[in-house]
Parts: sequence; C-alpha cells; structure tokens
Amino acid sequence: MSRITIQDLKRWKQEAHRWVCLTSYDAPSARVLAAAEVPVVLVGDSLGNVILGHESTVPVTMEDMVRHAAAVRRGAPDLFVVGDMPFLAAQISDEEAVRNAGRLIQQGGADAVKLEGGGPRAATIRRIVEAGIPVMGHLGLTPQNATQLGGHKVQGSDPRDARRIAEDAQALEEAGAFAIVLECVPTQLAATITRNATVPIIGIGAGEDVDAQILVFHDLIGWSGSFKPRFVRRYAQVEETMIEAVRSFQEDVAAGAFPSDSESFRGSQAGPPSDGIHFDEERQTSG
Repeated sequence: MSRITIQDLKRWKQEAHRWVCLTSYDAPSARVLAAAEVPVVLVGDSLGNVILGHESTVPVTMEDMVRHAAAVRRGAPDLFVVGDMPFLAAQISDEEAVRNAGRLIQQGGADAVKLEGGGPRAATIRRIVEAGIPVMGHLGLTPQNATQLGGHKVQGSDPRDARRIAEDAQALEEAGAFAIVLECVPTQLAATITRNATVPIIGIGAGEDVDAQILVFHDLIGWSGSFKPRFVRRYAQVEETMIEAVRSFQEDVAAGAFPSDSESFRGSQAGPPSDGIHFDEERQTSG
C-alpha cells in the first residue's frame, strides 16, 4: 500500500468514498494498522489518557508527542501520520506554533499536524500552512479545553453553538486546513458542515454523514478498561484475552508446567554441561 496523500483524501470526498482514521501511539500498534491498511493514523494527545495514565490530555508535552510520533513512524513507515499539537504548543504565539509543528514533522516523522480550536486558531493554522506544514483542524468537543466547554459533552446542541461551530469550520477551511475532525456534535450539524465543506470531515461521535470516521485504537479493540463512550463500538475484547493469558501463565508456572523441554535449553550431549549451551541458529542470529 503506497502512502496516502492529501490529494487522495480530497478526491475520496468528491467520490463519496468513506475511509478510516485510527489513533496509534507506538510501533506495535502502528504495525497492526499498517497491516490492516488503515490510510490515516493520528498520534493523538489522547496518549495522555490512554498510555500515560493522566486524567486529561493537558499534561502531554511536545517531547511526549515527538517521541510517540517517531515510534509510530518506525512501526509504519508508509502510512500517512498526523501528529497532535498538545496543550499550549500553539497558543502562545504563531512563531512557537510553527516551531512546534516543525518538530513533529522533522523529529517525529509526521506528515501533518492536528490543531484543536475554532476561529481564534484560524490565523495560526494559516501561518503553519504557509510554512509548508499541512494542518488538520479539530472542532466540537476539544479535550484540551473541555473545562471551558462544560466537560466532555456534546457540543453544538443549541442553535447559537451550532452556528459558531459551522462558522469555525468554514474559517479553518479558508485558513488552509486539509481536513477537520468533528467530535461529539449532533448528526444534523455534522451533516450540514460535511455538505458545505470542500475538505474531508472526520467524525468521532458525529453521526454517519461525515466523510470519514476516527476512533481511539484501544477503544476499538477493547483495551480501555470500563471506559466506553457512547460513540464507540468494540470489535474485540483484547484486554480480557490478555488477562486470561497472564492468568494461564501464572497457573502453568505454579504447576511446574512452564517451561517445558521445548522451551528450555539443554547442555551439549557431547560433553559435560560446562562445555556450554547450544542455541539454534535462528536464536543466535536474532539478538
């Protein structure tokens, strides 16, 4: 699978071809998404909750984002990778925003960056795009300022807020955003924005009438404990499988059933054990 381009995504919108974006935070999950031929991967600042154990995305730093973006790139060298701009990475000044976006491209290996926020962020997006860095917008529920929004709840339910989100979407597109994430907004609002936009609209909790869907990988595969937002569908129960595997290992060790002869190394039959242990060639060369 060749790396998807922004031009491909725009063409898919014109062709009404729906596609998927998933989060990834490390090389192993990136390998899975590459094998499944997921076209776009987001290294989201949600790694703060999912991987680092924080209660929000606010503690995530640029160093965190660069490190995890680079790991995803190593795991999936041919995927289109978007790196999230964490809290305060773009709010202090446009110059610092460009610098931080550049770090995600240069050091993290990302193809593009994602930036939360509406109208006030349009000028910043324009400046980053002018610097030659593609930007994905993010509207609706923006976790970095969830406190200002009244918590993690649906946005745009009343006409005034809906009009503001629609106007913000237009502003981000005019500023040069190549795609926009809509999170936790009513289906009708998402459908209207998608219909009026010329760039792809990616939904998460935004109904079925958007151009693409994004979910957190760990939510999708059932590796997020009891946390399950309404908009998530679990396609596997990986956490339960892993718990059972660890329990089985403990039982085998306690019963003396692990390791078996096939999982153990024996001394050379040609001499006493002090002659050394013979490894198979594959193990010797695998490091």
